[in-house]
Amino acid sequence: MSTLRLVVLGWWLQLKMRSRSAFDGALGVLYPLFFATTVFLLYRQNGDRAALVAAAVGASVMGVWSAVSTTASASLQQERRQGTLELLVAAPTPFSLVVLPMTISMATIGLYSLVATLLWGRLAFGIHLSFVQPTAFVLAAVVTALAIGVMGFLEAVTAVRYRFSWALGAALELPIWLVCGFLVPLSLLPSWVRPISWLLPPTWGVAAVRDAALGGSPWRDIGLCVLTAGAYGVLGSVLAGRLVDSARSNATLALS
Repeated sequence: MSTLRLVVLGWWLQLKMRSRSAFDGALGVLYPLFFATTVFLLYRQNGDRAALVAAAVGASVMGVWSAVSTTASASLQQERRQGTLELLVAAPTPFSLVVLPMTISMATIGLYSLVATLLWGRLAFGIHLSFVQPTAFVLAAVVTALAIGVMGFLEAVTAVRYRFSWALGAALELPIWLVCGFLVPLSLLPSWVRPISWLLPPTWGVAAVRDAALGGSPWRDIGLCVLTAGAYGVLGSVLAGRLVDSARSNATLALS
């Protein structure tokens, strides 16, 4: 399998996905399958069954990321365009407690994406996962979706002050997939990538999901995923108030 080919196809899919239309709401449930199909076709050409199974798990977490990570910031951009962001910020509820549920609620869509991707791999490509530890697998999947939601929360609060935050988050999507080991084992990446990956909750989340599905021990990775996600949540909460104050002082809450 050519990693370069995977990167090029991934970016092409990103550009297609970001071309919004009136049908995006209806087609949103199909987006995870576009990514997964590309990954399955590429890894199937390699002929390595174990790698294909590992890629199926990675593709399922890619679907979670696509459904959850930028949702809240995109919603805030919509509020800005409608001129209601100032009212949202002025609500008596702390702003972080307004944004965090917006992102976490999308974890349910993320879990759908995970299940749909695995079912698609099973039905269309014959990729069978034995789910050696089903309880641990469900827990790891939920923790991973929530952790990605917390990262989306951090991105969303920065979008209040910086309008390009959503676009930057979308542009970083594929690099994060690679750095977190969704598609390519971290052992194949340059050594300097690993310390960066350790700081990202999805790295531990996808490792936990893989271990639970394939018979490893996921508990350490689940714990590290929760720990790093908690750190992002605290950081986002601290930044929320400061960025709102900065946005007000720089008059960047409203579209005008």
